[in-house]
Amino acid sequence: MLTWDPREARSWFGFGVAGNFAGHLEQAGEAGDFATVVTAPDAPKGVFPFYVPGIGSYLETFPLSSDEVRLPESDVPLNLQIEPEAAVLFRASYDDDGMARALEPVAVGAFNDCSIRRPDAKKLSEKKNWGPASKGLAASLIRIDELDHDGRTATLRIASFLRRAGETHAYGQDSPVVGYSYYGQVLLDWIIDRLHHQLGSDDTPLEPVGHYLRDAGSPEHVLVAIGATRYTEVGESTYLVEGDESVVVVYDADVTAPEEVAAAVAEGREGALQAASVLVQKVRRA
Repeated sequence: MLTWDPREARSWFGFGVAGNFAGHLEQAGEAGDFATVVTAPDAPKGVFPFYVPGIGSYLETFPLSSDEVRLPESDVPLNLQIEPEAAVLFRASYDDDGMARALEPVAVGAFNDCSIRRPDAKKLSEKKNWGPASKGLAASLIRIDELDHDGRTATLRIASFLRRAGETHAYGQDSPVVGYSYYGQVLLDWIIDRLHHQLGSDDTPLEPVGHYLRDAGSPEHVLVAIGATRYTEVGESTYLVEGDESVVVVYDADVTAPEEVAAAVAEGREGALQAASVLVQKVRRA
């Protein structure tokens, strides 16, 4: 396992993959945002930034936390949802012009791409980073050196839960990590292509993430949230409130069965799960 240091992580660059799990965007009410984005069948819609050090905007606020979701300051209610994902920490290499050339997997773990459902947001990133503790990353990640379908990640799964008022509810559908629409070398090649060629425009929620990465100094490490799973009925219709607990688990199904993970979380024993990256965040006011 790899334990990340928040001080070191401030030098990372963070971005996500949109629409990499069939049906999630429709459940999240965001499919219409990508009406003008043309992609290959089953391909993700694009990449979006959630942490860009030194850019001089809201995106330079360090958003990662391994123990809390801090609600945004607002005079009106905001609808926040857990977005349970696998996130991959990569070591990046660059061309002479500072553009990403290749990504080498270092670790994978549980991630909460917690999002505000803002129908008036012009860019996807406006729903992603509203301040400290707006994103979740498990304190311990699983070391890997590849993303092959038949490699170390082949038996990993993603599960997520909401704990509220003494009850535990499945929030996202328990899903295999290799079940993403794009995965392995196909995903890596696609990400590099998007970093070079996705420019964004006024009529899409996308931005020139590859240029942001270059302008941030071509950092050695990038953290990529590779897509949110489909919601359960509870997850699709339930928004976070103060006092909730968000739980996301990336676990090895060869070690622990899905029903055993669910039982452990319901009993508060998720910290004892073996071969698992576990993220538990308490929802608090800013």
